[in-house]
Amino acid sequence: MDIESTINSLPRSPGVYIMKGARGAILYIGKAKSLRSRVQSYFRPSPSGDQRYAVRFLASKAEGIEFIVTANEKEAFLLEDTLIKKEKPRYNIQLKDSKTYVSIKLSLPEKFPRISATRQIKKDGSRYFGPYVSGRAVREAIKFIRRIFPLCTCSPAVFRNRARPCLDYQLGLCPAPAVGKISEEAYRGLVDGAIMFLEGRNRELLRVLKGWMREAAGHERFEEAARLRDRVSAIEEMLEEQKVVAHGGADRDVFGLARGGGVMMVQTLHIRGGRLCGGADFAFEDAGLPGAEVLSGFLAQFYRGERFIPREVIVPFRLEDAAVITGWLGAKKSGRVVISAPQRGERLALCRMAATNAAEALRVRSESRGASAGVLAALKERLRLKAAPAVIEAFDISNIGGSLAVGAMAVFRDGQPDKASYRLYRIKGVEGPDDYAMMREVLSRRYRDANPPDLILIDGGKGQLNIALRVLAELGIKDAEVAALAKDKPAGQSRFAQARRPSKGERIFRPNVKDPVLLREGTPEDLLLRRIRDEVHRFAIGYHRRLRSKDAASSVLDAVLGIGAKRRRALYERFVDLGGILSASEAELASVPGITPEMAAAIKKTAAGGTGP
Repeated sequence: MDIESTINSLPRSPGVYIMKGARGAILYIGKAKSLRSRVQSYFRPSPSGDQRYAVRFLASKAEGIEFIVTANEKEAFLLEDTLIKKEKPRYNIQLKDSKTYVSIKLSLPEKFPRISATRQIKKDGSRYFGPYVSGRAVREAIKFIRRIFPLCTCSPAVFRNRARPCLDYQLGLCPAPAVGKISEEAYRGLVDGAIMFLEGRNRELLRVLKGWMREAAGHERFEEAARLRDRVSAIEEMLEEQKVVAHGGADRDVFGLARGGGVMMVQTLHIRGGRLCGGADFAFEDAGLPGAEVLSGFLAQFYRGERFIPREVIVPFRLEDAAVITGWLGAKKSGRVVISAPQRGERLALCRMAATNAAEALRVRSESRGASAGVLAALKERLRLKAAPAVIEAFDISNIGGSLAVGAMAVFRDGQPDKASYRLYRIKGVEGPDDYAMMREVLSRRYRDANPPDLILIDGGKGQLNIALRVLAELGIKDAEVAALAKDKPAGQSRFAQARRPSKGERIFRPNVKDPVLLREGTPEDLLLRRIRDEVHRFAIGYHRRLRSKDAASSVLDAVLGIGAKRRRALYERFVDLGGILSASEAELASVPGITPEMAAAIKKTAAGGTGP
């Protein structure tokens, strides 16, 4: 059935449509109030002469269309989001998964909730704030919050086994609930204050703190009153630095868009209590889709999970499915949520502010890409490549004596890491410490079904380069650009001599070139290649360490007769990690369902270096 026939057979019902390209690859997933009308808009010129780029672009790429009929628009909205997350279509905008960003977590189900940074959001009863793009900003925020509301940060296992106050207690950053220095009720007051702060309800928080301060002073609890005074001062000082952007103390999220150079930038501004307290920008490949359609999909992903939902969401134009989105947000919030597209007044000014920030973020990104293009062009000339290496795939091997060997691939696009394209490989076919054979396996697995990038970068010397060339030849890949990156360590010199000798930069080995290319230390090309090498090395080492940790845990528990997968899972659910298991007492271990006193004693004996029964 051709596309024209498929379009004519589409129902006029709500649902989700899936555009597919060559070999069934999913190009785009969209929702529609009327499937036939929406899909027709891509393939047939509208009476008004709609010549959007997306209409021409998607129509030229699509070779097939599938659809799923839903009972109503809300079901279509939810199904679209689910399918986008699962299938990751080429031309839908996609926020990175929440684990990629950092959130602030308050573990509310615990008797004394902890505050921590996390990259995973779970439905475990905890409160999550964010996610935030900058991990450093989250750490600074937690540090500031703990100055005002000293909350515990240690793991449950450490908390249960603590016999005396920690160093944070001496620094005034923790009230030492583990050793009974604060009551549960008083600690909950700190938690409530932290929640109000993170939600941006700072004016309300100040009123509460000042009330507590007056009460403490009235009862002559002067030390407590002084602590509350300091918290009030810290919050007031912070508020003085924030800009008032709205009257009435409203909680709002404002969205703005800017596009250019094949990129669409979405800017968010977060207003809490009438004050601007943060924002972030998100860049996506611009497929030319209408802004309203893009923003609708963005909102579905942006508010997924445990993100705080304000009373009002302000967008720059009317959304066709605004009623569906507000209903969904209202159900998540358990309260009324409004989406507005203002035409005048204060809200319009906020929209313009968001659009201005989006345009500025787009300009900075464009300038950064321009600088990267210059570095890549210089690298092309220095290494005598056929083209500037817009896409670089770098490989590294990590192992200790051949055990738990792993390979890693990091990908850089336009001089920046593309972490969504990173890959990890567990070495399967190599016995013993043979880095060459390991590199051969990784490269074979990578390029057996994938086209080579603009530059393949191997961490190693001429030997690793030859291995790469041999693998590519065996796979029938011709004219691929390959280079091996080696540290500047001339043979015959001791480590001491190498340390005293100034580095001349990186040595790059290229095919059919006898001597390595030397990059002068500190040049942009040298710094870029160092960054790529360090990144893939970090990625490989991190994976290897995780496997070693997992292997160590397995070896300890596997040595104990009777502990299988079910009992191991129960231990981890109670004690979180291997450190918690090993630091627990025999009585605590034996309190886990399925763990007998004999097993508990064997775990402690094995951990101490003995053997199990």
